[in-house]
Amino acid sequence: MSRLIIRKVAVLGAGVMGAQIAAHCANADVPVILFDLPAREGPANGVVDKALAGMKKLDPAPFAAKDRAQYVEAANYGSDLARLGECDLVIEAIAEKMEWKLDLYAKVAPHLKAGAIFASNTSGLSIEALAAGMPDDRRSQFCGIHFFNPPRYMPLVELIPTAATDPALLDGLEAWLSTRLGKSIVRARDTPNFVANRVGVFSILAVLHRTARLGLAFDEVDLLTGPRIGRPKSATFRTADVVGLDTLVHVLGTMQATLPNDPWCAHFRTPEWLQALVAKGALGQKTKAGIYRKQGRQIQVLDLHLQDYRESGGEVLPDVEDILKLKNPAEKFAQLAAHPHPQAQFLWAIFRDVFHYCAVHLADIADNARDIDLAMRWGFGWAQGPFETWQAAGWKAVAEMIRDDIAHGRAMSDVPLPAWVFERDGVHAPAGSYSAAEDTLKPRSALPVYQRQLYPDRVLGEAPDDRGETLWENAGVRLWRRADQDARIGIVSITSKMHAVGEEVMDGLLEAIARAETELDGLVIWQPAPFAVGANLQQVGEACRAGQFELLEKMVAKFQRTSMAIKHAQVPVVAAVQGMALGGGCEFVMHAAHRVFALESYVGLVEAGVGLIPAGGGSKEFALQAHALAQRAAGGDVFPYIQNTFQTIAMATVAKSAQEAIALGFGRAGDDVVFNAHEILLAAIHRARALAESAWRPALVNPAVTVAGRNGIATCEMMLVNMAEGGFISAHDYRVAKAAATALCGGEVDTNRRVSEQWILDVERAQFVELLKTEKTQQRIAHMLETGKPLRN
Repeated sequence: MSRLIIRKVAVLGAGVMGAQIAAHCANADVPVILFDLPAREGPANGVVDKALAGMKKLDPAPFAAKDRAQYVEAANYGSDLARLGECDLVIEAIAEKMEWKLDLYAKVAPHLKAGAIFASNTSGLSIEALAAGMPDDRRSQFCGIHFFNPPRYMPLVELIPTAATDPALLDGLEAWLSTRLGKSIVRARDTPNFVANRVGVFSILAVLHRTARLGLAFDEVDLLTGPRIGRPKSATFRTADVVGLDTLVHVLGTMQATLPNDPWCAHFRTPEWLQALVAKGALGQKTKAGIYRKQGRQIQVLDLHLQDYRESGGEVLPDVEDILKLKNPAEKFAQLAAHPHPQAQFLWAIFRDVFHYCAVHLADIADNARDIDLAMRWGFGWAQGPFETWQAAGWKAVAEMIRDDIAHGRAMSDVPLPAWVFERDGVHAPAGSYSAAEDTLKPRSALPVYQRQLYPDRVLGEAPDDRGETLWENAGVRLWRRADQDARIGIVSITSKMHAVGEEVMDGLLEAIARAETELDGLVIWQPAPFAVGANLQQVGEACRAGQFELLEKMVAKFQRTSMAIKHAQVPVVAAVQGMALGGGCEFVMHAAHRVFALESYVGLVEAGVGLIPAGGGSKEFALQAHALAQRAAGGDVFPYIQNTFQTIAMATVAKSAQEAIALGFGRAGDDVVFNAHEILLAAIHRARALAESAWRPALVNPAVTVAGRNGIATCEMMLVNMAEGGFISAHDYRVAKAAATALCGGEVDTNRRVSEQWILDVERAQFVELLKTEKTQQRIAHMLETGKPLRN
């Protein structure tokens, strides 16, 4: 299969979705032209300019780094349509009105270059109907590409072909979206709302119906439909506010208009209270009021009984809480269905209703059950898809419970479950996932792009992944390899809880590196996110309480030896990073020969949050960076390169993307940024092999590092004095930050003195242990262990 080449993208529509799709293309180093209507006043591109300015203020940020914005050019339909001829992919993302889209298609079609792909980001309109608006000779290059909001962070993209879409184009586009933009693809059928929104919106309807029927409060329902059942923290009604209540009303209206024969169509209506909120402009988060609103510091929720807002609160019945904590899904569902309390009845009902709906519609809306489950995980953030949840709870037993509820009028529809439900014992098996339309198990896609994903997202019951050959392991680390990839490149994985770095992890890494030096050609440090959350605070806290400070100093010294072993190993050590790499995890990353980052890597030295400083070589690495930069600059002054680093450490700054991590100095300019996190292990193995086969050699221990010394420490202190006088930091914050400055500047030595790497390691270790001895740092550690949150004392 030939590779699809996309050098430039155009996005039509600078609304929320269009602007953020453009931003994510720019994140991936794809230049973009973002179009909208000419502004009625001021510069012609004012609409797009305003959208771009607005994105720079959003949190979470659409742009992975500030410089990405420069790769999005503003344009307008009035004067710039000819520029569409520069673009290989054009994505339409205007409002969900068929007539508006068709009118725009007629205007832009003459300007498209030969062979350019034209796609709609519609969330539910018919792709075939939209394709009718394209010239006949262009329809083979037309399809739907439905991103989920926000496009940078949500994995799912639904790819929807028409009958005329070129199959080779679809395959190429799927590969490009997967690797270049990092997306997880579901091929959807051209049915209303496609796959994820069809099921997701129905699940919201089920919640709305059961909330009203059982008389539950909105905040009570959000407590029940969030993490307790494997759904996002925003749960149901907070999510509706974030998405926009007007958007929800529109989607419900689309379902009502396009699915008149759906057995559940009687429920595809907007509740009166929701219509009333939209009518008065209370649209949710974007208007600062919806189902929830913030009054001062108080979060309030709409109470339909009071016909007004009240303070948000609510609680989950202890009985229900206990049921939800059960590990056995079959027992959990049986107890929920049998418990008389409205909360328990609500939970069983919303699961049952979605199971029922998905079973009836599987043949119509999806190629197979895996597509529905992965669509809900990737597009709605569910921990498990509906079929996975059903199968885990006992397929046949749950099917009988659903059949009984249908027979007794407890379900939302009286349509029976399809016959295939009772002929099977689940929908996912090692051979594939069930297709109701074809009455067979369908294997995963065989497209070559998926060979890059050594550990893709799997559904329950699917064939397990190859876990490789274990070469050695201890309580904290596993050294292994994938012989099918490169038997001479080892993989070392941290196996402790949350991949925290304790004694067993340090011992394991030292042993793994030693073995790799004699038995392998290279080593990759990889484990699923998080990469590592720093030192094992439990071990540190226990030693502090016992007054074992000599032991702690030895532990820190071992931490430093481990970092230095990573850096100076006789084989290249590559860090494959996704998710959080904090504290000691960040220091291991900094010492690697090379880094392969997933885009969504959140890297930082966060020790200040528990009253400490980096002491695993992080301060030393920043001092080395400053030395190297100063050597290339006129005058050779080190301090200008220390100043920003000092603020990064003192403020416990965490990079919000891989690109930001590199800019902050946690990585290097030549490091790899991989957009699909499932591809980083393969990329890291290949990178380790390339280093091993090149002229790579380990860094020498630097015997002469120029440091900022006393003057550097004093300059840092001047900044701290101003912050303390302004009330921005406490006295202990001051002490911690001065310790960080002391380590970065090489200790109390003359400015521009040359010291060894080991000298700086000794300084940071001494400062770290002295802070451990303070009562306030010990309080911060204890508070973090108890609450998971930093203490400011």
